[in-house]
Amino acid sequence: MAEWIRACGVDDIDTEDVVRFDHGGRTFAIYRSPDDKFYATDGHCTHEQAHLADGFVMDSIIECPKHNGRFDYRTGAAKGAPVCVNLATYPVRVDGDHVLIELTV
Repeated sequence: MAEWIRACGVDDIDTEDVVRFDHGGRTFAIYRSPDDKFYATDGHCTHEQAHLADGFVMDSIIECPKHNGRFDYRTGAAKGAPVCVNLATYPVRVDGDHVLIELTV
């Protein structure tokens, strides 16, 4: 069954930035794009499990803080070595001042 979970407030994320969200023993990364859209992915790099919320965001790309692996946070696509496994992505919606992600529980 899918459920919408409050991940953060709209004002908790600056434009072209990322925040960490932990829920149910899992870590997620929530992003805000330059066109004010929100996205969600798994919160760990698929290469070395570093927290992506500690990474650098620019031009719809999150760069892992450990080995500079890059992912397109809109699609989860790995963008070259050392990462070769895509990130899982999750549906996002904004409800008032809240950013919600859809999780299967």
